[in-house]
Amino acid sequence: MRGNFSLSVSFIYSFLLVLARVAGALIFVPVPAFRAAPDQIRIILILAITMALYPVWPVIPGSPSVLEYGGWLAVEVGFGLCIGLLVGCLSEVALLFGQICGLQAGFSFASTIDPETQADAPVLSAIAQTVAGLLFVTLGLHRYIIRLFAESLQTQPPAKLALNPRWGEVVVHAAGTLFSVGLRLALPIVGLMVMVDVTLALLGRINAQLQLLHLAMPLKILAALATISVLLMLFPSVYSEYANRLFRMAVAIAR
Repeated sequence: MRGNFSLSVSFIYSFLLVLARVAGALIFVPVPAFRAAPDQIRIILILAITMALYPVWPVIPGSPSVLEYGGWLAVEVGFGLCIGLLVGCLSEVALLFGQICGLQAGFSFASTIDPETQADAPVLSAIAQTVAGLLFVTLGLHRYIIRLFAESLQTQPPAKLALNPRWGEVVVHAAGTLFSVGLRLALPIVGLMVMVDVTLALLGRINAQLQLLHLAMPLKILAALATISVLLMLFPSVYSEYANRLFRMAVAIAR
């Protein structure tokens, strides 16, 4: 750790390596409205985090060659992308939950503007991603990201870091948990929609004079909204539990 500031070639080398790690991760970290923010805001945020980590910047020994330093930069970007992909699963699980629920509840035709991508997106998916982004900040997970960077710069210095196939294995495992958690959140909605369909089918079978087809969509929408309102109370605890699991994976990579 260093407490003094000096502008030198070693300083520039260290700055660029840390910058590559931070920028690679922040591409996928689900900071609310970060992807839709102007380029200047994103650059300032990345630079601010990089400079905040100055006390734990690595000391670059000697003067590396261009090819050697380029290899270090590529490894740093890959390491940052792995961390960003792990943390980005927090946003993707909410997107998967919204898509499954919207398809079953009849919201697949209702779309809105996604604040992140500025494109048309299903209503429930946009709402779920917004709630996930707010929980990310409310639970203070952004502070864990900066702490993870600080610890990784001490345990995995950029000049000594090498590509590890284990990074890909951890990311693939996290992608598998994404589908399981998203489906677990959406299962109550899916089960309720199946029960509504079966009930309406049985009523139509018992009395063919009942015209229940035009009531199916409003009933499914009302039942889905009522169930989702209840599930939202459980969403923070499930989100926090899943975040703890992903951060444990990220810490395992950083060490």
